[in-house]
Amino acid sequence: MSYCRQEGKDKIIFVTKEDHETPSSAELVADDPDDPYEEQGLILPNGDINWNCPCLGGMASGPCGEQFKSAFSCFHYSTEEIKGSDCVDQFRAMQECMQKYPDLYPQEDENEEKEKSSKDLEDTPVEASFAKEEKGSS
Repeated sequence: MSYCRQEGKDKIIFVTKEDHETPSSAELVADDPDDPYEEQGLILPNGDINWNCPCLGGMASGPCGEQFKSAFSCFHYSTEEIKGSDCVDQFRAMQECMQKYPDLYPQEDENEEKEKSSKDLEDTPVEASFAKEEKGSS
């Protein structure tokens, strides 16, 4: 005997083996290429930027979302010989905003330095560093 139960926002449905044995009567609806809510990738068919694309990693909706949108739009629509060279001010504003939120937007340089120093420690054999100390103390 199948039944449903609501727990907060979740709806829990219990089904029997017999429920699973009968074929589904659900009809699939064909995708609408003009549906603005359908995941279309970064660039929509009309050339606009899809700010809902998961590929942006939430950048468009974070605390620096407006600065990100401004910089990314400028770059996307740039017609300069060196694409985006006319967007320096927008990218600078975005960078300044991101520096205000280091927990959300960690700086690459800090991460690379941490990784490099830990990698250097891993690559140094213990025997070699011990041998250097012995030579220096003799």
